[in-house]
Amino acid sequence: MAIDFQQIYERIKEIGKSAQERKENLDNLRQHARNLFNEYADDVDGLRQKVDFALQQDANIRCAYPLDESLDTRVPTPALAMDATLIAADGSQVIPDRHAAVQFGLVNVGAIAMRLNSGSTPDIFTDSTLYYGDELLTEYGTTLSEGTIALRRDLAERTKLAELAKGYPSPVITFTDGPIELWGNKDPNNAKSYEESMQQYLGALSRLQSNDVVTAGYVDKPGANLVVRLLEIMQAPADKLDKLKSYHPLLGVSDLWLFGERNNPLLQPGERSAVFALQSKSKMLYKGVLGLHFFYLNVGTDGHPYPVRVEIPKWVADDPQKLDNLHAALIQQCRVLGHKPYPYLLHRSHEVAVVSFDEKRQVEQMLSLELRKNNAEIGEQSGKQSTKNVSAK
Repeated sequence: MAIDFQQIYERIKEIGKSAQERKENLDNLRQHARNLFNEYADDVDGLRQKVDFALQQDANIRCAYPLDESLDTRVPTPALAMDATLIAADGSQVIPDRHAAVQFGLVNVGAIAMRLNSGSTPDIFTDSTLYYGDELLTEYGTTLSEGTIALRRDLAERTKLAELAKGYPSPVITFTDGPIELWGNKDPNNAKSYEESMQQYLGALSRLQSNDVVTAGYVDKPGANLVVRLLEIMQAPADKLDKLKSYHPLLGVSDLWLFGERNNPLLQPGERSAVFALQSKSKMLYKGVLGLHFFYLNVGTDGHPYPVRVEIPKWVADDPQKLDNLHAALIQQCRVLGHKPYPYLLHRSHEVAVVSFDEKRQVEQMLSLELRKNNAEIGEQSGKQSTKNVSAK
């Protein structure tokens, strides 16, 4: 038996006994957060001033930064341009496995382009990139990390969108799964490669902007509590502003709950929130028209709110028509899949991009065969992996 279920059961009983107390505490915090939201809804200038002042104490604050719209802004679903083209891209990756006989990395990107009301079937694209040998090593000789491969995947997705968008008439609306902001992927052992990839990524965003293309990142079930953090900062006393990292009076309250409370959501089905700038230490990378912004969007239905976060660059945030087209396109796409809202084209692009276990094994076998044909050296599977394979059988 791998798990001592008696120990786990005892712990579960303890969790159950304290569940009601935790719920009451969370309910109180949630009500306080809702009160703060209502109190500060129209004080946009005051919110900005407090964040600006807090930034003087800690330049790495991460939160929502209000613009011109009040906090309680609610924008209903607008009409979608009838001749718009929607393009979604998603990526999948294979991480180099040091326990395998042959090490390789793989990034696979799938993209779907659909011209609305054209009568034509969607166009499907796939790009597959294999990394082998020295391509798997950092400048320090270490193997590329999972974060670095993920960065290359994100770069490939946005690059594919920029490439494809040029082939379709305006308006073109593009989106990927996950945020536009790339953070947390930096590998300290691969700083040079990271910076190069980052500059290429920013270049892809710039090409989308120069071609007048809408682009966005769709964050399903968002975990970042950017608006709640704004409320915490707004109520923080002066002596706490230099200790904000440990100041979380609303800990447990989420943006997801704030905008999607089941009985009284801040957003009704199809509505978007105000657009916020994203205050983050990464803003030094995303400058000018590339500046990161976001809004929340309720893609759910009556009685089942489902807010998602949509990240957009400044050039989209500043253009009401682009913003409306994106808003409308995402609502339309989410309604295709019914009671489990998610953009249909993103779902399809994921199906195209995903690398199955069998496909990974086929690539490994093809690579091993070609290396043997050319008298190349092939390693051995590690003992650890061999014993795991035996156990699995």
